[in-house]
Amino acid sequence: MILATPGPVEIPLFVRETFLKETIHHRTPEFKEILLEALERFKKITHLPNAVFLSSSGTGAMEAAVINSVKKKALTINAGKFGERWGKICEAHGIEFKEIKYDWDTPASVDEVIAAIEEDKDIDTFFIQISESAGGLRHPVEEIAAEIKLINPDIVVVADGITALGVEDIDTSNIDIVIGGSQKAFMLPPGLAMLGLSDKAVERIGKGRGFYFNLANEIKKQKEGTTAFTPATSLIIALNEVMKKLEEIGLDKHYETTAKRHKAVIAAIEAIGLSIFPQVPALSMAAVYFEKAEELRKILKTKYEVNVAGGQDFMKGKLFRINNMGLIEDYKMEHILNSVELALDELGIRKYDATAVKVYSNEKLR
Repeated sequence: MILATPGPVEIPLFVRETFLKETIHHRTPEFKEILLEALERFKKITHLPNAVFLSSSGTGAMEAAVINSVKKKALTINAGKFGERWGKICEAHGIEFKEIKYDWDTPASVDEVIAAIEEDKDIDTFFIQISESAGGLRHPVEEIAAEIKLINPDIVVVADGITALGVEDIDTSNIDIVIGGSQKAFMLPPGLAMLGLSDKAVERIGKGRGFYFNLANEIKKQKEGTTAFTPATSLIIALNEVMKKLEEIGLDKHYETTAKRHKAVIAAIEAIGLSIFPQVPALSMAAVYFEKAEELRKILKTKYEVNVAGGQDFMKGKLFRINNMGLIEDYKMEHILNSVELALDELGIRKYDATAVKVYSNEKLR
């Protein structure tokens, strides 16, 4: 079975092999060295001067970012199930917030964000997804962040990069906190969240808030090569190996390969008559609008051993999403696309003629 969902993604053999080694105790010099090494490597990926790991899903890091950074009021972007989560976290903690809501296929407007900030001087923190994976949408985060900082450099900009880090080189020069998750482009099991932080963000956090998710405590401890609580040692060790591998490949080369593969997948999907859902597609996946998405997913899984993700909420049954994160062999992507085309034939939508694989292969050679 090919796991072609946009998280969790398939775990390469070299990563799985790290879990077969003997466990290292987290209060040892050996683990201290690995933790500090992994933190430094993660800083290179985020281009931010501070980093911290949390033993949680990415949502835990989102909650930590909210409770530790908002002092008065938050401004949140909701263009999908994950953007919606910012507001739910604020509500759970009694934090005042304003939400700008968009259709799931529509990127946030720079002008609308700026208008909201100019209108409400209590807003001190801004929250957005880089890649909103509910609909495979890419927000213009870098442009929005730059405009926010021109108006008020004291506003802390928080970006959920869970399906963006490791996929593309993100300009974080105006972003204060960027969040990552282990089960996406870092090709690990779920359970580890990572945050890159600017010095401004660390200053804002101060003594921190909360207990387990108190970022001030974790930042202090992890700078010393330890953690406030028991960490996910095996995931941190594996993350370090993944980042080593990406360095060996070359991050620029890896990002280039990911972008080329995405372009080829989009071209192949459109060549067989299907439509890409978002107005601005994220590089992390191909989100395809199709009224018989659940029927197609069932055929892919049972007949061709390909597991793609479906739509959520009101998009359930109308969307299927193909992963483009991590190290994906071309033969696997060709099998996925070929299987989609065969399934369309079985559904009576389009006669199979191997167009998807031909287009994908041709685009990859360009």
